[in-house]
Amino acid sequence: MADIDARLANRILLGLVAGAVAGGVVLALDSRIPSLLEGAQWLATTLFDPLGQVFLRMLFFVVIPLVFASLANGVVQLGELAHLGPLAGRTFALFFANMAIAATLGLLMMNLLQPGNRLDDETSARLVQEYSGQAQKHVDTGAARPAITPAAVVDMFMPRNLFGAFVGNQRNVLGDVLPLILFAILVGAAGLGLPRERRERLQHGLETISELMTGIVRFALRLAPYAVPAMIFSVIVKVGFDIIVALGLFVAGCVLMLLLHLFGTMSLWLKFLAKRSPTQFFRDIKAVLVTAFSTSSSSATLPAALAVARDRLGISPSTAGFVLPLGTTMNMSGTALYEGCVVLFVAQVFGVHLDLAQQVTLVFLSVLSAVAVAAIPGGSLPLIAGLLVAFGIPPEGIAIILGVDRILDMTRTMTNVGSDLVTTAVVDARSPGRN
Repeated sequence: MADIDARLANRILLGLVAGAVAGGVVLALDSRIPSLLEGAQWLATTLFDPLGQVFLRMLFFVVIPLVFASLANGVVQLGELAHLGPLAGRTFALFFANMAIAATLGLLMMNLLQPGNRLDDETSARLVQEYSGQAQKHVDTGAARPAITPAAVVDMFMPRNLFGAFVGNQRNVLGDVLPLILFAILVGAAGLGLPRERRERLQHGLETISELMTGIVRFALRLAPYAVPAMIFSVIVKVGFDIIVALGLFVAGCVLMLLLHLFGTMSLWLKFLAKRSPTQFFRDIKAVLVTAFSTSSSSATLPAALAVARDRLGISPSTAGFVLPLGTTMNMSGTALYEGCVVLFVAQVFGVHLDLAQQVTLVFLSVLSAVAVAAIPGGSLPLIAGLLVAFGIPPEGIAIILGVDRILDMTRTMTNVGSDLVTTAVVDARSPGRN
């Protein structure tokens, strides 16, 4: 499966390059053949944009059920682990801290570089116009949003019409995600009170829904090698090549922060919490990091991580057997960092200002959505779309980053796996009898 996914990802990346080159050629020849650009824009509007919309809307289809099923099931699973007491408490606290720090670092970099603000007002306006007929309305709504107060928070998370919030009040508007998150958590918490047999049936049902939704995501990704070049070509011929420059800064900022979190933040954890040498630790896990980078799959790397934890790091088998499998699905620091970066980048591109309170909320939601991400290539895309909607940003904006997702996926998977091993070492070091 890893080979199949790698081939698909490579095709998407090649499609991005082909679409960008084709768009660049059209722009370069515009002065010599004026009618060429006009014809390319017509082709993009008539053929390429609908193809891109088919791909995007297949992703939008799964946002509501996938977020609900993943989060509710996660809460039910946590209840089953509650009897493990201190071990579970330390593990989940470190998971949350790890992802929160990562998401914060990503937002700091995006605020520093501001790659989305490198576009002039005219270019941003064209992007808004092209990506969604309702985009300007989203932007205006975001700009007019009242200050965050206790009453506003209640309205955000607990609307009067719950299912109306899910489905959206308009045909072309994706439903609100914040009430969905709260509802999923409440359903999972209520499920903990069910008898064991019924709780297991609930868990199996939620897992089935998640599997069905990830299946739809897989179908959508089959279109990506054709949709991505179509969308990037359309953007370039309509907006110009400036978007590629902004995208390059976005990629550079994301990669830098992912590496800083893995080799910076995690080194501090190793030195002060696990009392280990960071240099020796990363030397011992080098093969695991390379495997994670090359496969872009935390699950595929898990056997190697377990073996290294036992044989080279000297971690207790019981600790490694508990923390590492759980971390593979829940400790997604690289994903949390990436999701925060994408939301802030797209917000900048579309001119949606996120104040400090909203960015703090974004950190929290990035952590929650990272936990709910399906362990498949592209699994974060529907959840990123949901985060964009939560902050009044046109969700179609994720098309801008699709072509470079392969590079970032490899790096964030390496960060996820490395953080799992560091967290396991810290939990083991803080366990009774290990000091």
